[in-house]
Amino acid sequence: MAKTGVLSSDPTLRARARAAELKKELQRLVKTIVDDEDCCVQTIDQAKHALCALRELKFNTRSSATTMTSSLKLHEPLPCPQKFICPLSKKLMRDPVVLSSGQTYERPFIEKWLKAGNRTCPQTQQVLSHTVLTPNHLVSEMISQWCKSQGIELPDPVQHRIQEGVTEAERHHFFSLLDKLSAAALPQQKEAAKELRLLTKNMPSFRSLFGESVDAIPQLLTPLSGAKSRSGVLHTDLQEDVITTLLNLSIHDSNKKLVAETPKVIPLLMEALRFGTIETKSNAAAAIFTLSALDSNKTLIGKSGALKPLIDLLDEGHPLAMKDVASAIFNLCIIHENKARAVRDGAVSVILKKIMDGVLVNELLAILAMLSTHQRAVEEMGELGAVPCLIRIVRESTCERNKENCIAILHTVCLNDRTKLKALREEENAHGTISKLALDGTSRAKRKANGILDRLRKGVNITHTA
Repeated sequence: MAKTGVLSSDPTLRARARAAELKKELQRLVKTIVDDEDCCVQTIDQAKHALCALRELKFNTRSSATTMTSSLKLHEPLPCPQKFICPLSKKLMRDPVVLSSGQTYERPFIEKWLKAGNRTCPQTQQVLSHTVLTPNHLVSEMISQWCKSQGIELPDPVQHRIQEGVTEAERHHFFSLLDKLSAAALPQQKEAAKELRLLTKNMPSFRSLFGESVDAIPQLLTPLSGAKSRSGVLHTDLQEDVITTLLNLSIHDSNKKLVAETPKVIPLLMEALRFGTIETKSNAAAAIFTLSALDSNKTLIGKSGALKPLIDLLDEGHPLAMKDVASAIFNLCIIHENKARAVRDGAVSVILKKIMDGVLVNELLAILAMLSTHQRAVEEMGELGAVPCLIRIVRESTCERNKENCIAILHTVCLNDRTKLKALREEENAHGTISKLALDGTSRAKRKANGILDRLRKGVNITHTA
């Protein structure tokens, strides 16, 4: 009886006995699976569960006897408060995070759920507004305090993270999808393109895979020209999936240079801006915006002629594409040579028309202010009636940034053409708009407004002297 008492009270001996039982059970199950060709699925499942239980037991017994005792307590469901248990893993959470639905989960398990393409909360089935995971510091601290009170040493959450890297099986699947894109029949190409689009959207590790092979991006692009050459028709669904995959790839910082410098990428993005569905056009513009984060890419994209289709798409004015297009044009025009290209391709007239119509005013004013450092752009603004429109925005807008951009443009236009000062003088006499901005605007707006007021005063003095 004494021997039995020692076994039941000594956690080390109890763990060893349990491990021996599991090994014996596992040996029996594996023998059945190997020897019996018709073994049932349940036998395989039993072997799997026994193996998992053995692994967990080994993990818990690798530290000291005290820590092992605490670890064994950790898996007893009754003492542990239910709010500390992950709904997915059914275990005590080590790295709790909050989903946009407000529910808390163990990070690796909810990440796996999201990477599988799910966009609902596992518990509430609520559609997620976003997939950002926020650490639940309150629950984490409560778990930590509870573990201390129970004498449990909580392992480092990093040790239990599901690896974000791609497995060899996933890597093999990735390259098999690329092979389908470059060699398979059209239906298989479409299927592979759609799957790659989803994988690169949901799994950052798949985006990085494209950087491992110099042929990966060219293989991704081959179906577009192939689809057209066989039938003379552009398959817009295939185009949308490939272009969207390019967008997903361009988000990965180490891919930006590789993607932009792949010979067919920019021409195909330009083609998508002209002939794609509105979703494809929007994603093509977003891809150009993302790629243009690098100065070398700004130059490359500008030289390729991408500004013209972007400006044409801005002129079309579809709400779904406007912000992405404006963002791409703004980024490209940061370098001087692209300003000249944008002006030559008609950006000033298109942007002014949209601003006068009240469309995307904030973003387009920022572009117009940037273009105002180009001489021909300033001349066009004067010719196209920009001054009254900009004065009205300064007077009526509540946005300080818009006022600043407007007064900066007006300052440049009036320096270029003194006849435009007349409209500013009339505005100042009627409403005191420029003086108000000189007092209450941003530091740059005050400087530009005072510059205009100085010119107005000089104009009055010249008139009086004459």
